[in-house]
Amino acid sequence: MAEATNNVATTGKRKQRIGEVVSNKMTKTIVVRVQRRFPHPQYKKVVTSYKKFYAHDENAVAKIGDTVCIEESRPLSKLKRWTLVKVMESAVAA
Repeated sequence: MAEATNNVATTGKRKQRIGEVVSNKMTKTIVVRVQRRFPHPQYKKVVTSYKKFYAHDENAVAKIGDTVCIEESRPLSKLKRWTLVKVMESAVAA
């Protein structure tokens, strides 16, 4: 089944990531920032690193600040290799 640990969930063979939507200005595309925490190999301090993924959002449901789950897919364009699975938490409107 699906297990979510460290912003990683697996369903079958496709990887899933949990992150925050940074941009939704493109048509049917969102940019998701995924956080990764790991101990530094030499100094053992916990380091936080971020990576941005371009994901396909067919119905344009994700907004900036939302927490979303994305899943690996076939290449859809030069940069898009992920699709939106679901919006896990909506952002609070300012």
